[in-house]
Amino acid sequence: MDASLPTPTAGAETAWVAEHLADLVIGPIAASPSIRGGQTAADRAVEAFDVTGYANRRNEVYPRSRRGASRLSPYIRYGLVSLQHMWKAVAGGPHADVAKFRDELLWQEYARHLYARTDGASTSLRHYVPERTTAPAADWVGEMACLKLVLDELTDDGWLVNQTRMWFASHWSVRMGLGWRDGEDLFFTHLLDGSRAANRLGWQWTVGAGTGRPYGFAHGQVEKRAPGVCGGCPLRQQCPIQSYPAESDLPSVDPVAGLRSDPSPEATAGPSVTQVFSTPDAVWLTAESLGDDDPALAAHPELPAVFIFDEALLARLHLSAKRLIFIAECLADLAERREVQVWRGDPTSVLASANIATTFAPVPGWKRRSAIIAPVEIHPWPWLVRPQGGSATSFTAWRKSSGR
Repeated sequence: MDASLPTPTAGAETAWVAEHLADLVIGPIAASPSIRGGQTAADRAVEAFDVTGYANRRNEVYPRSRRGASRLSPYIRYGLVSLQHMWKAVAGGPHADVAKFRDELLWQEYARHLYARTDGASTSLRHYVPERTTAPAADWVGEMACLKLVLDELTDDGWLVNQTRMWFASHWSVRMGLGWRDGEDLFFTHLLDGSRAANRLGWQWTVGAGTGRPYGFAHGQVEKRAPGVCGGCPLRQQCPIQSYPAESDLPSVDPVAGLRSDPSPEATAGPSVTQVFSTPDAVWLTAESLGDDDPALAAHPELPAVFIFDEALLARLHLSAKRLIFIAECLADLAERREVQVWRGDPTSVLASANIATTFAPVPGWKRRSAIIAPVEIHPWPWLVRPQGGSATSFTAWRKSSGR
């Protein structure tokens, strides 16, 4: 049953989630100790980020003082910071660092294009890799200090550098033979930046579904990227990842529909100009776009913003409380500048009688719900690269077809 909830307030978001959403989350109800949600926090993070040294330090893992990763991905995932904004924000920095950072922004855009044009397909891209676990996952880490470091950071902080995401995925699937979709779900449960687009593409690349060549994780990478971790490992004299895992031939499969070409790039991209059918009386916010610069929000500062915690969806996902607290922090921060209405229930029934303005979102769930809600005003998604119909069989092929 749909229920109107009080709007969360700054500083009390954890208690708010405990009171109103506790049955929809797993694990302790605690916020990330290192990353806070909200436009204000996002703006501070962008202002503090210096791209200098990014190319050489983005994959450093331990100690944390060595890291050069931006930690902006949670803010990008929820639309608090756009890829367009960050593309411009790093202009003027050292050429190699700007080029590498922008390359990562394009990878994020590629993931969104691929997810949108394949309608969120979960099947392997071009090579078959087992999707679900056929053997128990118990003790897959054992006493390995390197992976315990990663697992603790995943479950406690809800954020990982890209290097450790690859270590985790490679050990899980390539070495241990566990299903990559199970690993992807574990990431999605805990990562503050968890998105089916980027998360799924990253796992498929690591396990070789897109290239046929899995990423190998071994002791030497830990020594290089996390010096000091191995010295305290109980297994340092008998390291189980001393060498790379044995290579395996991945059988080719027919590529998922939409990989080689997009028959309808306009449907993938959404409207290029605002579509207006009537006068809106509220703005529908989604988890894809919670920032002040959301096009629909920016166009209607006088209207209330409505966010619905989708009860049925969250009941299936059972996310870590960190993720919902992050969203609550975004809503509390936004509520300091404009009216925000919060609901728990079914978005299609909550908004059934409302005249809604919203921003197109390149995810299947938005398309299904908007077809029922019938917004009276739809604003374009702020693409970094507007989708075209060319090949997306690889990041390189996509860049070429997109003119990037």
